[in-house]
Amino acid sequence: MNEDRCPGVLRPHLAADGAMVRVRVPGGQTTGPALAALGRAAARHGRGLLQLTSRAGLQVRGLPEDLPDAFEAEVAAAGFLPSATHERVRNVVASPLTGLHGGLADLRPLVRALDTALQADAALAGLSGRFLLGLDDGRGDVAALEPDLTYRALGPAHGLLVVGSDRGRVVALDDAVPALLALARNFDAARAASGVWRVRELPAWVDGLAGFAPVDVPVAPEPPLGVVGAHAVVGVPLGFLTPAQLAAVVAVAGDGAVVVTPWRSLVVTGGADRLAALTGAGLVADPTSPWTALSACVGAPWCASGRVDTQQLLRSVADEDRRWPRTHVSGCERRCGAPSGPHRDLVAPTREALLAVAAAPLVAHV
Repeated sequence: MNEDRCPGVLRPHLAADGAMVRVRVPGGQTTGPALAALGRAAARHGRGLLQLTSRAGLQVRGLPEDLPDAFEAEVAAAGFLPSATHERVRNVVASPLTGLHGGLADLRPLVRALDTALQADAALAGLSGRFLLGLDDGRGDVAALEPDLTYRALGPAHGLLVVGSDRGRVVALDDAVPALLALARNFDAARAASGVWRVRELPAWVDGLAGFAPVDVPVAPEPPLGVVGAHAVVGVPLGFLTPAQLAAVVAVAGDGAVVVTPWRSLVVTGGADRLAALTGAGLVADPTSPWTALSACVGAPWCASGRVDTQQLLRSVADEDRRWPRTHVSGCERRCGAPSGPHRDLVAPTREALLAVAAAPLVAHV
């Protein structure tokens, strides 16, 4: 059986730049003070950057190989480590604007209920760190990410329980948490003998579920950016939130909520009238910015597998007067952090090869 090597706070990954930990943020829902506390821990013990992930989580890099007890304590004190046994399985992504703007239901209470129930379920402590639970408030943003199991709202009190991307049944909102966890336990038992980790890798299990019928796969909406209602949504170039950018976010958010999105952006609640303070720190609100189209893995020299410095490479072309298609640059064939939708997929390219994609038509991703 393949080993599940997904990192967590208590199980760091040793990279070329030191230890890296992955901090789960169910539903991406956090607060200004919690982010500030995590940023202080990152500065005290690591590189001082908070890296946003494609699952609306956070990573801290450049930590000592022997992770300090003080770092773990600071992460826990900030509220990001409520369970040592279940920390790597709290993979819940939710519509970032749910309950704030648009959508068919406010799923913020469902995020909290699912996370609490997941931590209380001893049988799920060994669930893969790759397994993803999705909560979509009806706008289709999370469903388009194709989580392993999804609740997709059809209204304020009921929705579709979706397995994989396209098989579902209607459930009441009040029944969503037990239904999701029952399916997760069922899958975990079924996949044990096969060594797979994701629902899409075990189609026979999906086909054997009773009561599920084909459902439509929603078209992914464009990720929001800029002023959305009373809130500010800002992109984080290359997914690395610098101390100065974090300080701007915390100043605007105050004690209020901040939502980490799967598109490496942040929803700063109530921040619409202070958008300029966020963009002044280097965060992105312009939908025509190259940083809305360009992404990369961490690359060399931070990753031992990286054959190019992906971060420097993208920064060297971001000011070029070109219209970029969605483009992801990887330092090796693992293609870490690649977006789920159509995009240009480049592995260890030269600068000239990267510039050439701006003139080429967009094709489906590999």
